[in-house]
Amino acid sequence: MSTALPTPESLLDSPALARVPAPLRDGLRDALAASAVPDETTLAVLADTLQTLEMLSADADVVAAALLFGLPLPEPLLAQARQWAPSIGGLLDGQAAANQVWTLHAEQQRQANSEGLRRLLLAIVRDLRVVPILLARQLARMRHASALAEGERVALAQLTRDIHAPLANRLGIWQLKWELEDLAFRFLDPETYRRIARQLDEKRTGRETYIAAVLQQLRQSLASHGIAAEVSGRPKHIYSIWRKMQKKQASIDELYDLRAVRIAVDDVATCYAVLGIVHALWTPIPSEFDDYIARPKPNDYRSLHTAVIGPEGRTLEVQIRTHEMHAQAELGVAAHWRYKEGGADKAFDRKIAWMRQLLDQSQENGDNDRQLAGGLDAALVEERVYTLTPKGEVIDLPRGGTVLDFAYHVHTMVGHRTRGAKVNGRIVPLNHVLRSGDRVEILTSKTGEPRRDWLLASNGFLASGRSRDKVRAWFHKLDRARNLQAGRELLDRELKRLGLQQADLSAVARRFHADGIDDLYIQVALGDVGPHQVSRALHEEQRASAAPAAPPGPKRPPPKPKAIGDSTFTVEGVGNLLVQIARCCQPVPGEPIVGYLTRGRGVSVHRRHCRSLQRLAAQHPQRVLPVEWAQAKGGYEADVVIEGFDRKWLLKDITTLIAQEDAHLLGIHSDTRQDSGRAQIRVRLRVTDFGQLSTLLGKLDALPGVQEARRSA
Repeated sequence: MSTALPTPESLLDSPALARVPAPLRDGLRDALAASAVPDETTLAVLADTLQTLEMLSADADVVAAALLFGLPLPEPLLAQARQWAPSIGGLLDGQAAANQVWTLHAEQQRQANSEGLRRLLLAIVRDLRVVPILLARQLARMRHASALAEGERVALAQLTRDIHAPLANRLGIWQLKWELEDLAFRFLDPETYRRIARQLDEKRTGRETYIAAVLQQLRQSLASHGIAAEVSGRPKHIYSIWRKMQKKQASIDELYDLRAVRIAVDDVATCYAVLGIVHALWTPIPSEFDDYIARPKPNDYRSLHTAVIGPEGRTLEVQIRTHEMHAQAELGVAAHWRYKEGGADKAFDRKIAWMRQLLDQSQENGDNDRQLAGGLDAALVEERVYTLTPKGEVIDLPRGGTVLDFAYHVHTMVGHRTRGAKVNGRIVPLNHVLRSGDRVEILTSKTGEPRRDWLLASNGFLASGRSRDKVRAWFHKLDRARNLQAGRELLDRELKRLGLQQADLSAVARRFHADGIDDLYIQVALGDVGPHQVSRALHEEQRASAAPAAPPGPKRPPPKPKAIGDSTFTVEGVGNLLVQIARCCQPVPGEPIVGYLTRGRGVSVHRRHCRSLQRLAAQHPQRVLPVEWAQAKGGYEADVVIEGFDRKWLLKDITTLIAQEDAHLLGIHSDTRQDSGRAQIRVRLRVTDFGQLSTLLGKLDALPGVQEARRSA
């Protein structure tokens, strides 16, 4: 913490600005001269912020952006500052975006959604170098919070405890984490803070004397064995002590790890040698030994932990690790937050990993800094998006989540009754894909029920399996007659479009494990089987029946499944496997798929949400393999008839839609009847599969003026 009262000019002499190029420093000097004179508290906060960023070895752009954002600068000057360095604009935008999260926290006035706000922050901040700026500034504000009114001080401490301290913890920046937690605790629960501090002070002299004697004994013993080691006491912090007292329901006298030492050595072999020396010096407590070197924690945290009965019969905690392990644990590579806070997802871990790499860069590898910053965009692809309700609560959805997914994540009945939505104040369709930071308002009817076309993947209404399950559950509760009628209508519409309305459904019903045609209709109504899957099976059946009969002779063995090199699938990381389509769900190209390694029949490819696959995966999860559709090499041709009322731009809309759906237009013929104003347009297309043709026909059918779009007989 700065001791001398800073001045605007002294900020430019901060060691943190030593690496800032001269032109940028001159620009900062001009900005300081042109800005309003900051008050003493603002100057002190800025000075402390720069000091903390210097400790974290922040780069020149980060330091400059922190200073610019902390000054009361007019907008024209900020616009000019964005031209000084390419990334300053992104860093300034990130700090402004973070202010929106602080506002949401103030609106909610509760901790229930703090985790969502922390994730929202990291999702909307495109350049993760913004996070050290936010932490450094918050620590500086907390250090000077005594000058604030009580209400402001408590609000600042609450924000620190809910957002900043957990972020520092997740990033492993311990130098900031402990102080942020202690300062927030001091202002939120001053009496408990003072009581624990007083108890520590009363015992400090005895504890420090005891630890000094232990350290001396350890150093002598290690030296006598020829081991070079760094031996130190391990500091305990007031908030951490209070948390442990609450967790163990114990008094401060019962916390043995208040007496703790840490030993750092050069290599792993020496760690175990030191462990033997410690156990020879003092009696170990077997139940308190953990070997996180041989068996690292899931977060890659490595160290030896042991507890012994030390001098005077007092329990003593000892941690033994290499210097590299210590640096990793202290700087965040070990991700200590995971086993203290209960887990995280892989996408979040990837973002944090990039953040740690940025923090770990030294001054000497500026080229690596630039390469790393260039790769951030690829690393920031989120597996989830973080959206807001009108009240500011955070709802996280899978990537690609729609407003209808949002409604079902709010509440099942909200999803069922959804009839419209607004995103950031604008009306959008129900299949509108959301982005992090979107504020969503769902428009519902007093009574209502889901629509069956929400389950069709080609319509894009639902990206979340959880949402689809809720819609299926609704239709499962309906009586058999309603499901039968609905399934018949869905399938008839699909078969009519594809010119298969005269096909015999009984020939393919057994493929889907249906007891009969009615059972197949019900599976279609419940979303267990897609209409395009049935049409694809019918198409294959017709081709098989049209093939010439095999000549008389010995019966040929059934064809073997295709090898991976000849198939339309790619099994990730595995080669030379047999691959076949699962008969239970019959996936078609374009659908999300998963492979299952069978016994003797190669890889069976299922739809991602296939119930049979889910049962198999629950029994043998190790057999599940990532599978993708291979690039289509050809496709097939199809003639399509479009009928409707002639209007201006109809032909243009049709050809544009075909191009957007990535189908190839091979030929087109238009015929218009002047007396009735009706038009018939015939097009010849090349499509990759039946699924693409079905989707295209559905979208053509929805064009204004089009009465029917179907495959030509």
